[in-house]
Amino acid sequence: MKSVRVLALCLGLLAACRDEAPAPASAPQPSTLPGAAPAVPVASDATPASPPPFVPEKVSQEGHAMGTHLAFAAFTSPMMGAAKVRAAFNAATAEIVRIEKVMTTWDPASEVSRINAAAGKAPVAVGAETLHVIGEAQRTSALSGGAFDITFETLHGLWKFDQDLDPHPPAAADIRARLKYLGYRHVKVDEERSTVFLDESHVRISLGGIAKGYAVDRAAKVLLDAGVSSFYAQAGGDLYTHGTKPDGAPWLAGVRDPRGPEGDYFAVMPVDDHSFSTAGDYERAYIVDGKRYHHIIDPHTGYPATVSRSVTIWAPTALQADAIDDAVFILGPEKGLALVESLDGVGAVIVDAHNRVWISKRLEGRVRMVHPPRDGL
Repeated sequence: MKSVRVLALCLGLLAACRDEAPAPASAPQPSTLPGAAPAVPVASDATPASPPPFVPEKVSQEGHAMGTHLAFAAFTSPMMGAAKVRAAFNAATAEIVRIEKVMTTWDPASEVSRINAAAGKAPVAVGAETLHVIGEAQRTSALSGGAFDITFETLHGLWKFDQDLDPHPPAAADIRARLKYLGYRHVKVDEERSTVFLDESHVRISLGGIAKGYAVDRAAKVLLDAGVSSFYAQAGGDLYTHGTKPDGAPWLAGVRDPRGPEGDYFAVMPVDDHSFSTAGDYERAYIVDGKRYHHIIDPHTGYPATVSRSVTIWAPTALQADAIDDAVFILGPEKGLALVESLDGVGAVIVDAHNRVWISKRLEGRVRMVHPPRDGL
């Protein structure tokens, strides 16, 4: 799981209205008697009170989907009150749940499960979204030399870091037996026919390293389409922000200390109209005989990657950030930063295996260190 905390300004709502009673339908009229001077209205010195200025309110909401924690926050506007913001959050959550049903491996009826069930047999027709996400995953695999690879699911059942957590590494022979089937080139995408085919019966895929990012992008679009102008949307460690706070300040995101307690951030940075995603070895992990094992598997070895402790990616979309953070984590700081610098609008903060911090050129001057990352196993 990826963990990010967004620090937001809390503002209270001051609202007021002035009710003016309408004139009665049969209001009495001034009388005019024969020979009498017409009545003259008396002028009033009273000036109508101006309505109080609008004060934005911060609205927050949480949820759960895709096996992770969801969080939303936004500020109201004169055209978008708190009730409408909450309705938009509900719609964004529903969108994430919809995507989960399409792309999960836990539901045998999902499109990804159907692809896996037909491995080595036949191509499977899928919707445009699944085709798009798998296509982006394949492009990231090619860019990273296979460091990011959705066929890591071929090792499913050997490493147990989820609900089936079992702090016992698998036998080396079992890993070798599965590893020979792992490789993104086994995934054949036919965009014209909108099909996906796994050309070997032992191959399996999972979109766990990219689908949450896509879901966050979709949730952000729901909020924008609803008229929410200043917000963040977060699923686990995948975050997207839009706009600024009412005072013009940007949203701030914290980079978790990989060896610190939960909620401890060693750096913070502004994130505006961008995504922010962190991959770390500190969750879904266990330690055996003085060695840390975690869920980010190097597809070249079949074992947890060992060259990084955490990688935070700043990117234009949450989908891109979600895929790139895993790739950089596996590649390590030198090769990983080379990949980051080759991509438009992408930056990185890396804590390597020796606890050194690496910051890409695009983030120089944007990242503020709070304290050095703690060392430890």
